[in-house]
Amino acid sequence: MERSGVSARVAARPVASARALILFAAFLSFLLSVALFFGGDENQGIFVGLWVPSILSLGGLLLRGDER
Repeated sequence: MERSGVSARVAARPVASARALILFAAFLSFLLSVALFFGGDENQGIFVGLWVPSILSLGGLLLRGDER
């Protein structure tokens, strides 16, 4: 069975899709952090802000592949 449209492009480029998902998660975490921080809950905003480099580091580790 042949895929068509968006699902075919996603299946053809899994690394690009994974990279986009990781960047989206990091950006969403950043936005949540800013909203919490300026919304009055500074400590939770800082805590969620620490997720951004963690998400990006995990993504870099997972997408590294066989470069070892």
